[in-house]
Amino acid sequence: MSRRPLALLAATATALTLAACAAEPDTAPAATDPATTATEPAPLTLGLTYVPDIQFAPFYVAAEKGYYEEAGLDVTLRHHGQSEGLFTAISGGEEDVVVAGGDEMLQARSQGVPLVSVATLYQQYPVALIVPDDSDIRSAADLAGRTVGIPGPFGETYFGLVALLQDAGLTEDDVTVEHIGFTQQAALTGGHVDAVMGFVNNDAVRFAEAGTPVRTIEIAEGEVPLVGISLGTLEATADERGEEVAAFVEASLRGVADVAADPEAAVEISAAHVPDLDRAEQRQAALATLEATVPLYEGAGEPGAHEAGVWEEMVTLLTDAGLLEAEVDPAQAWTDRFLPAASN
Repeated sequence: MSRRPLALLAATATALTLAACAAEPDTAPAATDPATTATEPAPLTLGLTYVPDIQFAPFYVAAEKGYYEEAGLDVTLRHHGQSEGLFTAISGGEEDVVVAGGDEMLQARSQGVPLVSVATLYQQYPVALIVPDDSDIRSAADLAGRTVGIPGPFGETYFGLVALLQDAGLTEDDVTVEHIGFTQQAALTGGHVDAVMGFVNNDAVRFAEAGTPVRTIEIAEGEVPLVGISLGTLEATADERGEEVAAFVEASLRGVADVAADPEAAVEISAAHVPDLDRAEQRQAALATLEATVPLYEGAGEPGAHEAGVWEEMVTLLTDAGLLEAEVDPAQAWTDRFLPAASN
């Protein structure tokens, strides 16, 4: 999913001509140094959830290959820990753009955080139901009376469970939902739950690496009414720093395209940011994660583009589930105006 780089305007130095009205000055004015008049890169901080991880490879690649610098930006990649709220820093002005699920941003918007999605990175929703390979659970409808483990009543694994149950004609009352934290592998292999909700490019990969045979069951037949990992910013930032946001989106999508084209090279580049990638087993695990991530980037439309219908369905789903605290207009929650070939 590559793009042509945005055209960036370079500032030119202007020579000042001084008219002499009387005597010649003793010394000629010093020539203007172009280096002192060039436009400084615009600072921009990107919020990356949790610790450094290979899932953020597109941004590591864009930074290391100089894409942000070429776009006229001085980008800081800021990781915030699990104890920090997902949108605390961007709400407080510490971050300018954040990586988060479109569904998470929509929920935050209903809580009064004026977030707007400016690019959809995962065109496919990354969450699925995971069951042991020998389980008699063959579809979501088979979950009635069973126990499902999720990290907690938040985030994409929970939203995915809500959508999965609805598609199967079930509710949370029809299953036992266990809040297991981020222990999907231990909970499923230990037989504490019958199934878990997890990421296909993370949890499912970890099961495979451990030699645990599992199957994944998609959330819905057809299009999932949820929006996955995206880039979000505050409305004020989008309005006041539009050129910088567009430049950042363009450079980041170049990083996405590079990861998709050569995951192995992306792992090598990411070693400058992710600890332990100098170890062969960690590099292999990272490569497996990226190879499982590449299909999530793929979609029918322009890279980064939003699907209006999915956003409308997502508002309906989350509203019906009582997960939105106020009415949200889906058309105001996203914009394609920072993508060169699209508009909303």
